[in-house]
Formats: sequence, structure tokens, C-alpha cells
Amino acid sequence: MAFLRFNNVKISGIAAAVPSLVIDNSRFQSNLSEKETEKIISKTGIAQRRFAGENISSGDLAFAAAEKLINDMNINRGEIDLVIFLSQTPDYKIPTTSAILQHRLGLPKTTASFDINQGCSGYIYGLSTAFSYASQPGINKVLLLVSETLSKTLSKNDRNTSLLFGDGATATLIEKTDLPIISWFSLNTDGSGENAIKIPAGGYKNPSSVENLKSIEQEDGSIRTEHNLSMDGVLVFNFTVAEVVDDINRVLNFSGLTTNEIDKMIFHQSNRYMIDFFLKKLQYPAEKSPVSIHRFGNTSGVSIPLTIVSELQELNSKKEKILMCGYGSGLSWATAVTDLDHCHISKLIEIPVDTEH
Repeated sequence: MAFLRFNNVKISGIAAAVPSLVIDNSRFQSNLSEKETEKIISKTGIAQRRFAGENISSGDLAFAAAEKLINDMNINRGEIDLVIFLSQTPDYKIPTTSAILQHRLGLPKTTASFDINQGCSGYIYGLSTAFSYASQPGINKVLLLVSETLSKTLSKNDRNTSLLFGDGATATLIEKTDLPIISWFSLNTDGSGENAIKIPAGGYKNPSSVENLKSIEQEDGSIRTEHNLSMDGVLVFNFTVAEVVDDINRVLNFSGLTTNEIDKMIFHQSNRYMIDFFLKKLQYPAEKSPVSIHRFGNTSGVSIPLTIVSELQELNSKKEKILMCGYGSGLSWATAVTDLDHCHISKLIEIPVDTEH
């Protein structure tokens, strides 16, 4: 079991940025009938999403979220020791987006940086990495940037993905603290499910070619290229049902806590039906589990901190124990329990989208 425990490290602030372009799923052009569209909206809870368009990249969204957090918290840029950029839609294959953001944000050359390629469990994986570095003597402040522009990977005629995914970014400051905060993490992987959520072409195993850029009709009537995101919804559903609740219970046992001691439970925003299923199995009150999926759709690793920013502004003046759980591509899933002790939560910002391109 990949269980981790950290002392005297905390989340000090969170900010989020989304594109201004709102996609209304009920009016989205796809090869789904009106009845099929209504059924998906009802089952997933995804009424709207945000699309970045051609002129905004994941790095651009992350930059905006980071600037918002730095300015709101009056963070000394010279004190940021590490930048972690986590995404499955980075700006380039080479160089790392984190290096570009170090320069754009005006951080010193002594700032370390690296990228992590991780999907829907990514925020928990990124936090565990940030907490690990912040536990070291020479590192006090870590800036974790999670950003996705998954709209750029979609085929509008894919019956499994066209109404699900959206774009956004968050910035989280992790640092040492004298407060007696203890955090617990569980990280898990099952690579046998690699095909459950996948972009088959465009990497170095299956490079771009004329053939894999062609749109092909699938057995279910979906039309996509091998450069589009594909998803086996049944496989993903079965995986989450089998693994997520058990992992949450393992973390609670590891921490010695019960669900009654958790003030907020924040799930990856993949599907409203799934979230309701988890809450029912855990016998946890739905009113203590905020959702943002109706506004932003599935934003992969962005969804947990985006939900905190968009739905939990009142935590600016509170101390609450939260449980976070992410699950998805890989297959990968992760759970964390920590305290948000007077954590600064910036107001959500929107980045203008050039709709003429």
C-alpha cells in the first residue's frame, strides 16, 4: 500500500481560472439525439462546461491562476522554491510547461520545476509530491499548478466523451507550518486498464501519421481519430465502483478517523451519479460534499481544487478537515485527508476567449 503521512505541512491557498466561453450541453452540436443528450445531462449532472478555444493553452490558464494566488496572498516570488505543473494537455512535448511558467511568473532561477503527467487522480498525486518536497529542510513553499484543456482532445461526434470534459486550471500553495496539521494519503494504480481512457496516437509509441489522423466511425456510432480522447464508460464505472469507497475506508483507518470527523468530502467531478453512489455507500451527508460538475463538467485533475474555489469560499475563515478523492485514467486513484486551516481561497476568475478563431 502506498500510504503516506505528513506533519507540519499545509495548503495555504488555492486559486482557480476558467475560460469565459460557456458551453451549454443542451445546445452542443454532436451526433447525439436530443433525447440522448438529455439523458446524459440528467445522469452525469453536466449542464455546462468551459472551453479554452484555440488561443488559450493549459499553461495560460495555469499562469492566470498562479498570478491570482500570488497577488491575493502577497506571496514573495523569491520564496517559491518549487513549481510543479500537472497536466495531460501540456503546452509542448518539449520543454516542460513548468519551466516556461517559472519564467513567466518572474520566479528566481533557484526555483526548481518539473511536470507531472497524471489525470483525474492528479491533484492528490500532485499534493503528495508537493507535501514531500515541503517536508525537506531546504524547501518552504511549493506552487502546485494543475491545468487541463481537454476540449482540444475531443471529437464532437464521440458519443462517450463529447458532453463530459471541460477546461480549467488551479494554483495551490503548499508550505511548512508550525500548526499541528497531520495529512494522510493513499496512492494506487492498475495499469491493466490503460485503454479505459486514452488518446492512442500522437506519442512516440504511435506517432502522428496520415492514417491515424483520419476520422473513423466506431462500433457505437462515435466518430473520432486516434488523436481524440476515447473512453470506455462501462470499464471506468466498474473500476470506480470497485475501488473508490474501499480506498476511502482504508485512508480513514490509516488516519484513525471516522466519516463523522470529516467536515467536507470532495470528489473528483466525473459524474454526479457516481458521487451520489459513493456518498450513499459511505453514509455521508450530500450537503457536506460540494459539487461543481453542473458548471464545469469533468476537468480531470483540476476538478477537486476548482470545486473548493467555486463552492467553498466560506472556508477562508474556518478550520475544517477535508477528504479528497480522485480517480480515472491510468487507471489510477488516490485519496487524501488534511486540514484546511484558514486557507486562503481566491475568487474564481474567468479568462477571455477569442471566439473568432
